[in-house]
Amino acid sequence: MTEIAVLGQGRMGTAIAQRLLAAGHQVTVWNRTASRTEPARAAGARVAATPADAVRGVEVALTMLTAADAVGSVLFGPDGAAAALAPGATLVEMSTIGPRAVGELVCRLPAGLALVDAPVAGSVDAAAAGTLRVLAGGESATVARVEPVLRALGVVRHCGPTGSGAAAKLVLNAALLVAVTGVADALAVARAVGVDRETAIELLGDSPLGAAVGRATAGGAAFPVALADKDLDLLLGEVDAASVPLVRAARAALATADPADDIAALAADPRA
Repeated sequence: MTEIAVLGQGRMGTAIAQRLLAAGHQVTVWNRTASRTEPARAAGARVAATPADAVRGVEVALTMLTAADAVGSVLFGPDGAAAALAPGATLVEMSTIGPRAVGELVCRLPAGLALVDAPVAGSVDAAAAGTLRVLAGGESATVARVEPVLRALGVVRHCGPTGSGAAAKLVLNAALLVAVTGVADALAVARAVGVDRETAIELLGDSPLGAAVGRATAGGAAFPVALADKDLDLLLGEVDAASVPLVRAARAALATADPADDIAALAADPRA
């Protein structure tokens, strides 16, 4: 059993906390909106009033937040977690914030604290089932130290030094969002040329886009357009002037969708 703090109780943070509790760990949770901690509390987690209170005495602290500024506030703001973590503890940053932000966190952490960047591939259902892909970046010994905790969430891939997990997540997000918008366009072509939707989905499922078809036609997979927008903006900021026309086209396609919808809405049947 490991004493763990999970900072951030959105849908993913809640699923992660519940999965860690089910694996037998002792979990403390914190969220800016306190009511969102209720599912974890009901599952057996301790609820803390502040990030600092959440991490006192823990061996591992996980952050699962929306963006880099939120991570910075939770770690370094008033009652922040960073100063309250014990020397020798490990911070596991699981948000999608990119390698530059991870590097900035490392520079700001107090001496004696180690950081692993470990964003995940997979959604709420995968977190609940323990089938996420955890993309870990950090020194080998540090990753090995937290790997037993992360294995409760899924398969751990050590991608390289600090920041490499965050970088790998951008690669996967680029591929996913380009593929999903590609499926949406293919289904629009099918409507225009008179191929029925079921046939088109079957044909696409047997094509190189097969892996994306299920994601593009899934319901309730919890990747809102607003978060996809944020992730693509982050990605475009990281790659600077690199030639990524398909990523830019995916960003333009997302701009036409309701931010509250899941990305699967892009490929939804307009007749439904």
